[in-house]
Amino acid sequence: MRVIRAVVSAFFGVQSEAARKQDFQYHNPVPFIIAGIVMASMLVLTLIAVVSWVLDK
Repeated sequence: MRVIRAVVSAFFGVQSEAARKQDFQYHNPVPFIIAGIVMASMLVLTLIAVVSWVLDK
């Protein structure tokens, strides 16, 4: 859960520098990278779905 919270915070640019340092000091960066890729993919797919929905109307 901490990985998801850290990625969401960083994704929206509201993560503090201290929290970022703490995350990468004690944890493996691989889960953060995977979570970031998944979230970015979800954002792109959501935008595609919204645009398709709006253009179909």
